Amino acid sequence: MPFRALIDACWKEKYTASRFTRDVIAGVTVGIIAIPLAMALAIGSGVAPQYGLYTSAVAGIVIALTGGSRFSVSGPTAAFVVILYPVSQQFGLAGLLVATLMSGVFLILFGLARFGRLIEYIPVSVTLGFTSGIGITIGTMQIKDFLGLQMAHVPEHYLQKVGALVMALPTINPGDAAIGVVTLGMLIFWPRLGIRLPGHLPALLAGCAVMAVVNLLGGHVATIGSQFHYVLADGSQGNGIPQLLPQLVLPWNLPDSDFTLSWDSLRALLPAAFSMAMLGAIESLLCAVVLDGMTGTKHKANSELIGQGWGISWRRSLAGSPRRRRSPVLRQTCAQARPRPFPPLSTQFWSSSPSSRWLPCCHGCRFPPWPRCC
Repeated sequence: MPFRALIDACWKEKYTASRFTRDVIAGVTVGIIAIPLAMALAIGSGVAPQYGLYTSAVAGIVIALTGGSRFSVSGPTAAFVVILYPVSQQFGLAGLLVATLMSGVFLILFGLARFGRLIEYIPVSVTLGFTSGIGITIGTMQIKDFLGLQMAHVPEHYLQKVGALVMALPTINPGDAAIGVVTLGMLIFWPRLGIRLPGHLPALLAGCAVMAVVNLLGGHVATIGSQFHYVLADGSQGNGIPQLLPQLVLPWNLPDSDFTLSWDSLRALLPAAFSMAMLGAIESLLCAVVLDGMTGTKHKANSELIGQGWGISWRRSLAGSPRRRRSPVLRQTCAQARPRPFPPLSTQFWSSSPSSRWLPCCHGCRFPPWPRCC
């Protein structure tokens, strides 16, 4: 049932000022994690960083309202980078948008057919092997930017990619590598300090501080503002992230798009769309099971799948341009659950945090060092 979680939260239980405070705390906490992560995964998927922020704003709200788990937070998901990047390279941004929309339709059909509980019968070994392979692939993809390697072309196949990275090691950029090591170190060791603030914001600030030192010493570090540019409808250009809402346009009518909507193109995108839907279903339902154990609640698997599908469909209709897939993310969900919020309202607060980034404050998003964000 759509909006079941919202109905339970607002009508069946009393909403008080203290719960509102917990919602705000939980939303801001997850927003701190989501903003740099959304930009990083958009870059990793082969699109500009603003598309990650659009996704966080639109889909986070819709999925929270229509999903079947009260505590799940739908955020940027690194696992989909492996699937989305080849699609964007082969079919362009328009093909990426259409494939993701198709995956949303698949998820809605899964929920209507009551396939939600069937996910529980997938062997744990299959899930662990699948996710481990994705993690290794993503880690390998980021070595180039992490170390600042100079590579004119990155091979498509994994073993060839590893060989090309090894051959490019002599071109390592010490400044980029220093920022990457400091940022990664903060993410790893910050939780050991016992501070409840998530380590993503301190890591981002530490990386920016190292970047300032490197620039003072005469080095050069690429930033989001120096690597990404945009052109508005009136012809004006800018660096970094635009401060305007995206235009509403059909994917096959995107500027400079050579994608043609046809049966052949849909058939070519079908395997990738089905893979996205299956991966999204598995990840979202596994996340909901973990949250049930943390909060003592019981999620509704089929409603969760329908909510995921609706979130993707509405995102495609409202955000106007291609982005990455979204599904519940355990790290963000746990960060929201710790303050004991009153979902799904707390998710609306965190979804508002990324949305503010394309308003005047998105000017500051130009300055973080972009390779380390990934």
